[in-house]
Amino acid sequence: MRRAFTAVAAIVLVVVVAIGLASAGGDDGEETSTDSGPPLSAQRAALEAAPAPLAALHDQAGELLGGGAEAFEDRIEALGGYPVVVNKWASWCGPCRLEFPHFRNQALKRGAAVAFIGVNSADNDADAQRFLEELPVPFPSYRDPESEVAEVFKGVVAFPTTAFYDSDGELVHTKQGQYRTEADLAEDIERYAK
Repeated sequence: MRRAFTAVAAIVLVVVVAIGLASAGGDDGEETSTDSGPPLSAQRAALEAAPAPLAALHDQAGELLGGGAEAFEDRIEALGGYPVVVNKWASWCGPCRLEFPHFRNQALKRGAAVAFIGVNSADNDADAQRFLEELPVPFPSYRDPESEVAEVFKGVVAFPTTAFYDSDGELVHTKQGQYRTEADLAEDIERYAK
C-alpha cells in the first residue's frame, strides 16, 4: 500500500511540475511572450512621418535581408546622423522571444529619431520568418547564419545581444544578454543611442 501511494505521489509530482513548466514557458522557468502587438501595417502607419533613412527601415519591417556584414555596415553608414540600436536574436532563443516586444515598443516610440535593426544569427530562414510573423517589429533583420554580422559589433557569443551606435556611426556599447524589462532597454537607449 505504501509503495502504491509513493508511486502515485511521484506521478502527481511529475504532472504538477510538467504543468508548471509548460505554463511558465519552458524548463528554464521563464515565461514565453505572447505579446504580438499591433500588425505590421499599423506599426508602419505609426511611423510614417519618420525621416527618409528611418522610413526606409520601416518599409522593410519584418523582412529578412541578405548581404551579410558588408550590407549591414553599409546600412549603418547610410544611417549617419541617427543613432542605431541593433538587436541580435534567433528563433530558438527563449530570452530573445521575451525581450522582442520591448524592442518593438521602443522602436514604435522612438522610430522617428532612432534606427532599429535586427540581426538573425545562427538560425534558418523558415523558423526566423515564423518568429517575425508571431512577434512583428517595425524594422528589418539581417540574415546572419554564420555570425559574421554579429562579429561587426562584437556580439558573437551571447543570445540575445544588443549593440548601440551613435549618430556618427560609431559602436559605443554592446550588451550581452537579455533585457528583462522595457525600462532597462529604454535606459540604455537614452544612455548610448545619441
